[in-house]
Amino acid sequence: MCGIVGVVGNRDVVPLLIDGLKRLEYRGYDSAGIATLGKDGAIERRRAEGKIARLEERLQQQPLRGLIGIAHTRWATHGAPNEANAHPHATERVAMVHNGIIENYREIAEELLAKGHVFQSQTDTEVATHLIDQYLIEGKEPQAAVQAALARLHGAFALGILFHGKEDLLIGARRGAPLAVGFGNGEMYLGSDALALAPLTDRIAYLEEGDFVVLARSGALFFDAEGRAVERVVRPTAISGAMIGKGNYRHYMQKEIYEQPAVMGDTINTVVSPTDRLVHLPDLGVDLAQISRLTIVACGTSYYSGLVAKYWLERYARIGVEVDIASEFRYREAPVDPKSLSIFISQSGETADTLAALRYVKNSGGRTLAIVNVPESSMAREADGILLTKAGPEIGVASTKAFTCQLVTLAAFSLAVAQAREALSAVETGRLMEALIEAPSRAAEVLNHDESLQALAEKIMDARDVLYIGRGPCFPLALEGALKLKEISYIHAEGYAAGELKHGPIALIDEGVPVIVIAPSDSLFEKTISNMQEVMARGGKVIFMSDRNGFKHIDNRTFATVELPQVDPFVAPILYAIPVQLLAYHVAVLKGTDVDQPRNLAKSVTVE
Repeated sequence: MCGIVGVVGNRDVVPLLIDGLKRLEYRGYDSAGIATLGKDGAIERRRAEGKIARLEERLQQQPLRGLIGIAHTRWATHGAPNEANAHPHATERVAMVHNGIIENYREIAEELLAKGHVFQSQTDTEVATHLIDQYLIEGKEPQAAVQAALARLHGAFALGILFHGKEDLLIGARRGAPLAVGFGNGEMYLGSDALALAPLTDRIAYLEEGDFVVLARSGALFFDAEGRAVERVVRPTAISGAMIGKGNYRHYMQKEIYEQPAVMGDTINTVVSPTDRLVHLPDLGVDLAQISRLTIVACGTSYYSGLVAKYWLERYARIGVEVDIASEFRYREAPVDPKSLSIFISQSGETADTLAALRYVKNSGGRTLAIVNVPESSMAREADGILLTKAGPEIGVASTKAFTCQLVTLAAFSLAVAQAREALSAVETGRLMEALIEAPSRAAEVLNHDESLQALAEKIMDARDVLYIGRGPCFPLALEGALKLKEISYIHAEGYAAGELKHGPIALIDEGVPVIVIAPSDSLFEKTISNMQEVMARGGKVIFMSDRNGFKHIDNRTFATVELPQVDPFVAPILYAIPVQLLAYHVAVLKGTDVDQPRNLAKSVTVE
């Protein structure tokens, strides 16, 4: 989603703001802009449609300087992606950048139009800017004007605001969208997340829901939704500029795919004891042996990790599991059983629908567990329990290492539930634990197939449609593979349970439709092969992903193949995620699309 950077500095802040925007490019955007206080404290802006490089060109033609400023990358929600709709929005007295959506902007706009305000854009942000401006016109001081405006605004948003003539004042506000404050030496910073501020500071505080903050060079004053002064914890952050660099890789996505063995190992090591080789979870605020049922709620790729976990939990822990898309769960008004546990999965911990679903369950008296990659996130702070993945910063919009870290976390959680419910024998638990512990090293072996997957990418790069099929826990992998391909290559792709082919999708099969078959040699292997044979009989181009034992049962090798390490079926979904990621990556590279920042997509979806 959109990105915010703000600086109250003791030097020219324009280079700092531009650098911060570049670190936020991973979030997805369609325009960028910057505002500072120039001569006599006047607000000056430069904005540009498209990439930050366009904004830099504008700044070379029309330089901007200042000791205080705000900057923004926009992902369109209201109004077309053009310069007029780009942030910051400004009047003579106030300038604002905004992440999120202001839901009641139309009624406020009508009120302001009646008072003589004129709008230059189609955005809700400009309406909110003029609302603060109206309060300034009426004689309120900046902080009071912002407080009055916040009381009127409905929606989910984060704001960064500067004022004419106020060179030592920057105000930030948070309602439903994250906002961080960085502490420097004689400088203060505002950012959408810690990554935006990484090279500037290693001390970060996060606004809590409803907070606003008043920044000056000397420090920060925090206020809650009622306007009361509050303290917010200043935390050290280990995030550095080096962590978000591409290194020797061509794209962030490629780098993050190759980081998976290491981060999977880091994630496993947080919950698996090296002495007894059993899962030891942190205090989750719930007795796993007493849970009657589990509900998993997530969006996108995180939803697919939840679907895999459903197979694990029901098979190995013998507990009923419901998996739901967060945006649907919210509005079903689902009954909440206080004896059940609801699990919410999100890379950022700020996904709007998932966070709202978590709050719904808490308000209904249910118990909640968050699986997130960001320990300071809203979901991490608000859930009753938390399991942290150790993927590290994920910059590519298409999730890769965060997904596999979610899978290993859910695998460990499944075994912990099985342990608590005594659903598995000690021998069976030990076998599955060994498979999970070995998964990172097996994942490293999978990466050795990169060159062959690059060659296979040439076979499907010109396809209009691609199908993925799998059974059991590899059915969600088919869904995830299709999502990855359409996200970054813009090829239409669909994932299906292999047994559903005859119920409709097989009508799509012809010689121009590649079909990726995900088939580890598990108990469902023979049935998946039967479905593959049906595809081949109709001229479909098959790319077959299996292991050594799987290939022993295949006589006809006229189709393309990817041989993966022989592993226990329990961890197969974790390993098979990697070749579908690599295949999508290489197709996108061959097609010349923007791999890390695919069109229309944002990294963290903080609005509905």
